[in-house]
Amino acid sequence: MSTQNTVLIADDDPRNRKLLTTLLLNAGYRVVSVASGAAALEAVASQSPALLLLDLMMPGMDGFEVVHRLKSDPATAAMPVIMVTAIDDEGSRARLAAAGVKDLLIKPVDRWALKAMLDRVLGGGHGQD
Repeated sequence: MSTQNTVLIADDDPRNRKLLTTLLLNAGYRVVSVASGAAALEAVASQSPALLLLDLMMPGMDGFEVVHRLKSDPATAAMPVIMVTAIDDEGSRARLAAAGVKDLLIKPVDRWALKAMLDRVLGGGHGQD
């Protein structure tokens, strides 16, 4: 199966993973879902997703550390990462930008904002309206 329409979700909250999974499946994406930063890195290596929807605040390895590791590896440095978080302050935005994260979705995630961001980042063409 092609990985160009695979989206990896990494979020420690099962409700958030379920919501995002439902929205993505309805939009025509293949979804891989994990509950931790470490599992996200493993899934990136084994699944080669087109995009990572990453929760910022997770126990253990947080989203900042996951992004740092991905961007430090030439094999994954170009993978688009959309940070999904309830934290929306200038300091966090600056830290994310410095880490190479350009895209941010604020929780609770709006399905239209998610669709627009996915279309922009992945070029559209996967989903239904």
